Amino acid sequence: MIVTSQSANALSCTSGSWKIWSLSDGHVDMSADLLRRGPGLGKYALPGPSQQEPSLVRLSVNCFLLEGAGGQGVLIDCGAGGQWEPSLGHLDRTMAEAGIDPSSIGTVALTHTHLDHLNGLITRDGREAFANLNRIVIAHDAVAGFVDEPHLERFRHLLAPVRDGDRLNDHLAALAMPGHAPGHMAYVLDSGEDRILFCGDLIHVPAAQFARPELTWAYDLDQSIACATRVKLLREAFDTQAWLAGAHMAKPGLGRVAEEGSGYAFLPIE
Repeated sequence: MIVTSQSANALSCTSGSWKIWSLSDGHVDMSADLLRRGPGLGKYALPGPSQQEPSLVRLSVNCFLLEGAGGQGVLIDCGAGGQWEPSLGHLDRTMAEAGIDPSSIGTVALTHTHLDHLNGLITRDGREAFANLNRIVIAHDAVAGFVDEPHLERFRHLLAPVRDGDRLNDHLAALAMPGHAPGHMAYVLDSGEDRILFCGDLIHVPAAQFARPELTWAYDLDQSIACATRVKLLREAFDTQAWLAGAHMAKPGLGRVAEEGSGYAFLPIE
């Protein structure tokens, strides 16, 4: 991938005929006590001071827009809208900063149904964020979680459930990534030049979980399965030299995986 532009909250790259945007929705500070030493084990203490203070870790919230030749854009996750912390819900501002028209987006592909990934369907003032949206791709096992959100009722007719291996188009496929949430789904873009894995919440705390993939997160629905998924996909990403695009890795959240000691390191895109 080749970086073509970068601003405070947006980065664009090209790969083959595709343009890939990393778009920041903001950030959220969460307790470092949510890290666990492994499935079923106790809390993990981060060494040294964190980005804010010893008790907090900062999670970026990144969304990714894929623009192919001649088609409507595919937005992977859409942020928190106005439904959570004031430091979140700024995707519309970032898109304006990048010169992206929200009406150009035809598909939103959700990695899962936690609020920081789907509430951006609605703007802070209650409007539909994407005027020409015609499809919301979602895992079959995540549909119930979407339907349980009454404020999203107006979008239910757009749901397009997928399973592992289903294709969204000729270059983009769904990849099951179980453990974090019901129907947690990654999306893999094969541009003809690069393999790019949009991996949702595979990693929450990059400073810890690349070096020690066995570390889990308290909000993982099944910590054992989430751990196994992370270990497997990090190995595959390294072996295939795929790019990773993570929802909570420090913005822009794009990079490659390198081996380091008994674990890995994340090499951000330059």
